[in-house]
Amino acid sequence: MDNDETCMVALRDLKKKLRQVWPYLNERGRRMLASAEALQAGYGGVSLVSRACGLSRGTITEGIKELTQSPLSDHRIGSARQPRRIRRPGGGRKMTEVKDPAIVPTLELLLKDQNEVGGDPMTEQKWVRSSLRRLREQLAAEGHPASARIVGRLLKEMGFSLKANQRKQGRTGCPERDEQFRYIAAQKQRFIAACLPVISIDTKKKELIGPFRSKGKTWCRQAEEVNEHDFPGVTKCRAVPFGIYDIAKNLGYVYVGVSNNTPEFAVCSIARWWQSEGCRSYPEAKELLVLADSGGSNGCRARAWKLSLQERLCDEFGLSVTVGHYPTGCSKWNPVEHRLFSYISKNWEGKPLKSLEIMLACIRGTSTATGLKVTAFLDEGAYAKGRKVTSGDFESLNVESHAFCPKWNYTLRPRRFGNKDQITRGTGLAHDE
Repeated sequence: MDNDETCMVALRDLKKKLRQVWPYLNERGRRMLASAEALQAGYGGVSLVSRACGLSRGTITEGIKELTQSPLSDHRIGSARQPRRIRRPGGGRKMTEVKDPAIVPTLELLLKDQNEVGGDPMTEQKWVRSSLRRLREQLAAEGHPASARIVGRLLKEMGFSLKANQRKQGRTGCPERDEQFRYIAAQKQRFIAACLPVISIDTKKKELIGPFRSKGKTWCRQAEEVNEHDFPGVTKCRAVPFGIYDIAKNLGYVYVGVSNNTPEFAVCSIARWWQSEGCRSYPEAKELLVLADSGGSNGCRARAWKLSLQERLCDEFGLSVTVGHYPTGCSKWNPVEHRLFSYISKNWEGKPLKSLEIMLACIRGTSTATGLKVTAFLDEGAYAKGRKVTSGDFESLNVESHAFCPKWNYTLRPRRFGNKDQITRGTGLAHDE
């Protein structure tokens, strides 16, 4: 066998040997293995191994120097002095800003001259108007080619990053905000200590009933098909869930209306709750604390809300109703939001609300590890929008504004006409008879 045939056989055997372990090695391991094989092969081993594995002769030669010049203890398995780096310091491809030192000043000048940078004059927050692709094109036009990924990395090193809009907590220009929170906390503590009912109320987001997409995912064998677009014109109806959360007893009550979200609907839901649940849970109670938002159907400036409370709740059941409104923009602190509505939303995630029965079942099936139980009712009554409250009606209210923040805190008491008490406590709602 001549030398050429011997070299071909050695090359084939070496390729077969390296092919078995090559995919499992990192860059340094491949270099070390190739260098060890070249040392073992002797004269001409560097060229042979280079042809077998594809590494350059220079890489293999550097690996041989690393093997022969380093102490043996550096390469023993489990040795504490075993090097952890794959490449030597300074190895690998040079960074773009190292090869092209002018790219960073050019990018800074580009951002400045083209008015690409915006910012908040009161803070150090800044942002870039153009996309990475556009900046890349502008840099290329200036003679500094770079990919969009490199432009993004350079922007990060300059202090920029991708960020979403962030809402500020609280509301500016509302000096009574913190004091109102403390006042509501004191009111809750006083009512609960006296075994009086404290409820948190609000209207949940309206839901379209029909084969519409529901956000979230649910465990199922096959995903339900829904309409491609959520057009309100093809819906069966629009559900208006009004929630009542009993803070002391950790109980939730949801009245699902199919009409409009009006003050009359909100108060009628509270009256139905008191007639069926409240008066039984608190048989001796003559006062009720209601925590509500500052806007919507139960807003602090809605005259129809106060008039409906007076007529449907105070006069009819003989209750004194104290209302505490959360400051504008602070609805997320209302207990009904995070202790009732959030769990209901989680319970029907990924479940299309194709009918009112499905919606009511999802609400009734809501529970938590802390003992929350939810009851749901359907209210098919019609509630017209735009109820007019005359000045005479509003002046007839038996309302007392509190000394602290009277626009947010007030108490409505039953009215007595002449010598005759017209309160019919516990006889039921007029619109239900």
